[in-house]
Amino acid sequence: MVEPHEGRRADLARALADFRPADAAELRHRQAMLQLLACPGDVFSRRHHQPGHFTASAFVLDARGERLLLIHHAKLGRWLQPGGHVDPDDADLAAAARRELAEEAGLTRVDAIGSGPFDLDVHAIPALNAEPAHLHFDVRYLFRARGDALRAGSDAKAARWSPLEAIGPTESDASVLRARDKLLHRAFGHG
Repeated sequence: MVEPHEGRRADLARALADFRPADAAELRHRQAMLQLLACPGDVFSRRHHQPGHFTASAFVLDARGERLLLIHHAKLGRWLQPGGHVDPDDADLAAAARRELAEEAGLTRVDAIGSGPFDLDVHAIPALNAEPAHLHFDVRYLFRARGDALRAGSDAKAARWSPLEAIGPTESDASVLRARDKLLHRAFGHG
């Protein structure tokens, strides 16, 4: 019998093979993700801790493509893109990113930009409660919103639209800044 996560595994392997890393860091992240895909067990389950598991998130531009949606993450205290763990009933990682977007920012009317991942990141998660320290292998998708109304969900203290040029290192992290730079590069016709 084929496990339900095996279809996700094959789909993600194809998407990662097609993904073109923007820099050396993304190349390393893609290699780490391909190695995780070769591990036994359900690497999409939040209970897979050695070395970690896949997560999904959403970078969302406003309708004009000038602002990026960020949430103030309740546990991390930083402005980040919406995202989180893959649920067993998510059809794929893009569906998980859409679900997390709805849960964390109340945004459901979005259109995908591109057919695969926009960005890849691997980051450390510290031990918390009963979970040991582990890695999140975050597959990020790009969307355009069809509306501006936001509502912060349970994992977010707030949600806001931030002008791309205004997103800086004091409020967010390096992976969000990398995505911002990719988006600015696109906006000015250099990519």
